[in-house]
Amino acid sequence: MYKTRKLCLEEDLTAQLDYGTFEGAYSSKYNISYWGKIPFAAPPTSENRFRAPQSPSPITNGTYNSTQTFPYCPQRYGVNNGTEDCLYLGLYSRPWTSGQALRPVVVVYFGGGFIEGGASFNIPPAGYPILNASAENDLVFVYPNYRVNAFGFLPGQQIKNSNTSDLNPGLLDQYAALQWTHKYISAFGGDPQNVSIWGQSAGAGSVVAQVIANNGAEQPRLFTKALASSPFWEKTYQYNAPQAQSLYDALANYTGCSTAFGNVTDSLACLKTVDTDKIREAALAISAFHTYNTSSYSWAPVIDGTFLTQPLSQAVRKDQVNIDFGWGMYNLNEGTNFIPPGLQNATNTSTAGQPAFNSSEASYQYWLRGFLPDFEESDFQEVDKLYPSAGSAEELPSYNTTYVRAGLVYRDVVLACPAYWMARAAYNRSYVGEYTISPAKHGSDTEWWNQVNPIQQTDPLIYEGYTGAFASFFATSDPNAHKLTNASQPGVPESKDIGEEFAILSDGFGNVNTNMLAKRCDYWLSVAEKIPI
Repeated sequence: MYKTRKLCLEEDLTAQLDYGTFEGAYSSKYNISYWGKIPFAAPPTSENRFRAPQSPSPITNGTYNSTQTFPYCPQRYGVNNGTEDCLYLGLYSRPWTSGQALRPVVVVYFGGGFIEGGASFNIPPAGYPILNASAENDLVFVYPNYRVNAFGFLPGQQIKNSNTSDLNPGLLDQYAALQWTHKYISAFGGDPQNVSIWGQSAGAGSVVAQVIANNGAEQPRLFTKALASSPFWEKTYQYNAPQAQSLYDALANYTGCSTAFGNVTDSLACLKTVDTDKIREAALAISAFHTYNTSSYSWAPVIDGTFLTQPLSQAVRKDQVNIDFGWGMYNLNEGTNFIPPGLQNATNTSTAGQPAFNSSEASYQYWLRGFLPDFEESDFQEVDKLYPSAGSAEELPSYNTTYVRAGLVYRDVVLACPAYWMARAAYNRSYVGEYTISPAKHGSDTEWWNQVNPIQQTDPLIYEGYTGAFASFFATSDPNAHKLTNASQPGVPESKDIGEEFAILSDGFGNVNTNMLAKRCDYWLSVAEKIPI
């Protein structure tokens, strides 16, 4: 019996697609079949740098070894450098044999502030705790790479004017992976008609981007469900706005490709030939331009007029989204990850940002005006009403420090409200959730579902109730359909119907009203053009 099963697995691990044959592997320890490396697009090198992904080249030299990992795309210089030949994806699931029912699919985008990160996985792979929570949810996970920093998000009029360049190529990489999934996932046992997209941080921001892409009129529909865990949704400028154009100009200057140098006649042509490391170094330097003032990082999606035609605020007002079912998650204290740490100190410190912030009201107001440079004084008065010097927030009974106050402002503008808006814009059902287990910082929630972690065994209540709800949502579009906790624990409420959210607490779960969050998010939506988001 063992040998027969082994032979079946070997046969099932060879996927024949129209551009090649790909051989995967089986892990008996984790009972998953996986393909660690499959090219879904041609290498974005030479003239294809800054260009939308092109079709992958046919595999003509036999079966492609997909048991290996793949490199990151170019990023932080000196750490996980990556390479431009990076448009690969990996996937895994429980073993499947041709003829069995196709399973729901989850396409996962990695995080990293749009400046770093990668999708390559080891065994057990990322997200495995979700698959492992219950045998009832049989899912196929797909992890695609996408270009980051300047390679994936270089804005500017020069890019728009080029016939061989595209704005937001990082988002177009993600979209190409969705198209690949729609076309090929059935060869791996996945159902192309039952696809979810999911991510955390910039990965969740990527989910937001795909949800509002193409004016919400995606045809054919490449996914129907979206789960955004703490979506990092930075300010979205027009591609040629001064804030965006300055990034292009800065990159050209850093790399010696500016026409101002006299020996360069075409800056974009120069940027397509300059050494990868030179762009990588420049991208890292530029990413820190606005860390503690007008933004968090510099590289981010822009409104390009083609794929991303409008900001999130406009898309949700117009009900122009690509999802039937949406779920947005945020963490109670995650805004403090992105604000000047000096706001928690009584005195100025030279390591707390530029300028050196402190916990005074004046320092807070200085930060706020830098974060929202286009606000008028009357706008700041409204912000002070919503976020007073001493107040509360959802499961935070009280606060009286500028550090927490600034963190709440940042959290709502960049993370919580984008999650709330995206979820509630879904055409069918929507869910909102808040992770509150201390410290509830940005990324604190990942210990339950990203990698195998001892806490999943020592606290099975939270693991099964939280991670199990994710799995049920991906499998059925309803986080309660395959609920793993008993009746003493509440399930996930429908946000639009009853105005409540799913709260993950230290001792279990709760359904709490979203009145405070809704009021604050309604305000930010009303002034979104001034931010812009």
